[in-house]
Amino acid sequence: MMRRYIEIYSIMLRNSLIRELSFKANFLLWMVVEILWFCGQIVFFSIIFANVDRIGDWTKWEVVLLIGTHQMIAQLFQAFFFVNVANIPELVRTGKLDSLLVLPIDSQFAVSTKQFGLDSIVNAALGGAVVCIALSRLNVVPDLTSILLYLVALGFGIAVHYSIMLALAAVSFWIVRAQGLVYGYFNFLNIARYPDAIFPWLFRLIFGWIIPVVIIANIPARLLIKSLGQPWWLMLHLVAASTIVFLLSRGFWKFALNRYSSASS
Repeated sequence: MMRRYIEIYSIMLRNSLIRELSFKANFLLWMVVEILWFCGQIVFFSIIFANVDRIGDWTKWEVVLLIGTHQMIAQLFQAFFFVNVANIPELVRTGKLDSLLVLPIDSQFAVSTKQFGLDSIVNAALGGAVVCIALSRLNVVPDLTSILLYLVALGFGIAVHYSIMLALAAVSFWIVRAQGLVYGYFNFLNIARYPDAIFPWLFRLIFGWIIPVVIIANIPARLLIKSLGQPWWLMLHLVAASTIVFLLSRGFWKFALNRYSSASS
């Protein structure tokens, strides 16, 4: 069964890659726009650190590493899932979801893996380069365990974004146009690039466990440079929060799908 899904996904990735390269100008334009936006974030914090030495317990280059980490998570999420999930309300509205539901594969897999953004992969690599530069400026050489935990944490961060957006997209089974919710969250997820120390404790509680947006970049960054002997506790927090939100979104998707009336009914 797993091999079958891997084969299907590889075909979808290949088709998306062919489609992306058929419109090279659009590919390059979006890549440039994302790079400029990313550079703008770094400039923004550089201006702040021109007036302060640290934000909470975060120094300048630690924040730069945090921004690079957020860039990787956000761009990888955008590359593999964002366009697909954001298109769910339109599939429901037009009835095109019917053609996906009749496929002999899981419905969530079908709606989540149709398209792939190559430009976002390039921008994610840029975030990785910034993380390496920040580590160099901090004179930090993370050990193998920290690197492995960091990479795994990136995956859980992507899962959090995906899960929350899937749940919001599933609201379209009741609301005709739910794109506002989906795109609203895509803008909201940018709070993940800010150091967690700037938020009050109640905000960190809500958005660290209930809607775990704040932790998705902060915890991976801390695993590299600020674990202070407690990496497993940080990792447990991220794994627990992301697993809970994923299972809830999966359950809500199935519940919403049971309420769906096809375009032909």
